[in-house]
Amino acid sequence: MSRRTWLPRRRGDEANPEDLPADPFPTEPPPPEPESVPMEAPPRVTLAAVRLAALGLALVLMIGITMARLFVGGPPSVEELRARAGVDNWSTIAIGVKDDQPGTAERREDGTWAGFDIEIAYMIAEDLGFRRSEVRFYGMESEDRARMQANDPDGKRVPVQMVVASYSITPEREARDEVTFSQSYLYTEQSVLTLHGHEKVSALEDFKGKDVCTLSTATSASAPEKAGAITHQRNRISECIDDLRHSLVDAVTTDSAILAGYKARYPRDFDHWDLGLDTTERWGVNVGQNEALKTLVDLTLYRSLKDPQDNRWEVAYEKNFQSEVLANNRKINTVNTPIAQAQQPDVEKPRVREQPWERVFP
Repeated sequence: MSRRTWLPRRRGDEANPEDLPADPFPTEPPPPEPESVPMEAPPRVTLAAVRLAALGLALVLMIGITMARLFVGGPPSVEELRARAGVDNWSTIAIGVKDDQPGTAERREDGTWAGFDIEIAYMIAEDLGFRRSEVRFYGMESEDRARMQANDPDGKRVPVQMVVASYSITPEREARDEVTFSQSYLYTEQSVLTLHGHEKVSALEDFKGKDVCTLSTATSASAPEKAGAITHQRNRISECIDDLRHSLVDAVTTDSAILAGYKARYPRDFDHWDLGLDTTERWGVNVGQNEALKTLVDLTLYRSLKDPQDNRWEVAYEKNFQSEVLANNRKINTVNTPIAQAQQPDVEKPRVREQPWERVFP
């Protein structure tokens, strides 16, 4: 409030109203009332905005999941498995196979290789990134399959990275430190081969007290022994076949998929007999102590089974085993001697981490 000066009033003077201030105690004028401002309506939430927000949230979640997969522990990726297996350091891949089994695996006179096992080996090598020209096959005997040792054309011993050699999976073999099997790639069974014209064979007991040849360290060796046969073990099935041709033994017994090849090639020389055994021979790939390589092999078998566009297994079977069916037909009751199951065995899904940008599994 401003301070004011008051003039003295003389006696007798009447007070002049004009001399008095209109308001002896003036106050500040009240502030003007604010003008009313119309309220704006809240912004409307559109469907486009909701979609954009949902897309952003999904993107954040995807990035989070991707980062978790990349940096959080779990199953190894294909790249990690290849590094552990050493595959990227190989310029070629050495594979031990049989070389004297028509239809399964054999080395022809011109030096080329053919057979179901050969095609399976090519299939695995292809998925590992090797061309056919980069695959090296080496013949091996049965007793060397666990040792991962084979022979080159000059007879020199060479190590191999895997064995695809009609090698049956058994608990005894899996217990060995130097043997690591993949999942099975073929089911077959044990049978018997005799010279053509032999009397009907229905069981191994028909050879009690007789000479039967089989492969050494093979799963087929115990059955004829239990049946009372006199067993002769050889390292190569071709040696058993020679003994049979020269009547040194009465029969040869091993996996049907192996014997069917000889019957198909020499239909007038041999008879092939089904034994009706319940035991299934499950062939697997031995990778030695390379666990990472085992998973990569299993991945190939899984893809082959699950991918409808992958018919490599079926083509290998058709080319090498299905073509032998007619030759292995016993004309007695027109019954075929089983060769092998015409369907790829079931394969469990390997524990492999699949990155979002990869198509590891079909």
